[in-house]
Amino acid sequence: MDGRVTLRSHLDRSALQTPHGVALADVIKAIAAAAIELGALIADGPLAGITGQNGGINPDGDLQKDIDVAADEMIRRALQGTPVAAVLSEEAVLPETLRPAAPFCVAIDPLDGSANLDNNISVGTIFSIRPRGNDILSTFFEPGTAQCAAGFIVYGPQTTLVLALDARVDIFILDRSAREFLLIRQAVQIAHDKPEFAINASNRRHWHGPVRAYIDECLSGTDGGGEVDFNMRWIGSLVAESLRILVRGGVFLYPADARPGYREGRLRLLYEAHPMALVMEWAGGAASTGRRRILELGAITPHQRVPLIMGSARDVRDVAVIHEGIEPMFDNSTAPLFARRGLFL
Repeated sequence: MDGRVTLRSHLDRSALQTPHGVALADVIKAIAAAAIELGALIADGPLAGITGQNGGINPDGDLQKDIDVAADEMIRRALQGTPVAAVLSEEAVLPETLRPAAPFCVAIDPLDGSANLDNNISVGTIFSIRPRGNDILSTFFEPGTAQCAAGFIVYGPQTTLVLALDARVDIFILDRSAREFLLIRQAVQIAHDKPEFAINASNRRHWHGPVRAYIDECLSGTDGGGEVDFNMRWIGSLVAESLRILVRGGVFLYPADARPGYREGRLRLLYEAHPMALVMEWAGGAASTGRRRILELGAITPHQRVPLIMGSARDVRDVAVIHEGIEPMFDNSTAPLFARRGLFL
């Protein structure tokens, strides 16, 4: 292929370097193959019989669309013949056992952001792979540091696969004619000095004090004594936001807030926050709840929710510094104390 590196050849080389490397490569190849099929289905949309209508409620209480169900079925089918002991999907109550003696367990969000499809905004698949422990269920409840690989696929103008493997992050793009993912960026490192943040600012009145303090200081910029003026982005698609950070830098915040259903955070730990945190850290960035490193957290329930602040290590640290000076019980305060313990002092 004119000297270009395919995902398949990249994985085959990597497989020689670690125990169970071939098995791990097979799992990633299966997810990538399913993503190619899913990307085509998403692109065709109504032409392929996808209406975008609700298909019910998923186990965690969110509305399901028919494409969510189809994506779940496609990825589960792809993993059936792979060395996967069990798969935990957003669309299932508990992990499904596939091959109990197999060496890996997979947690997956088959189609993240399906509500964006009505607006033709990028959506994606997020996956986390970890070695199987002695007990399959408890494997999923180990801290995120137990992951051996993770990544996500973005279905947008291009179909892009981001892979965290062997302590580095590489980016691949789908060659649609060849039906192969091709390596386009190696050993990605997040920019340290991009003055850019992403948050849904319409929820400001619900945020806790530290988040308001950080965003207010970003917005005040040089007029408020800061070194730079910040730019704000908000795509509303986790995979698109994550890819933007890898390519451009900056920070993404999806904090807990005072609304019912958001008080413990909104994103799922096992198949959203854990894999994104691994990607960020292996690309030289960081991921935190504001108070704790995401990869140090272990889940208590399969669909546990968590706040997620991720991006450049400096930006995530700045948010954490403000949290450190505030007791959790006072998080909703708007007292000037919080603004004085911010990132510019």
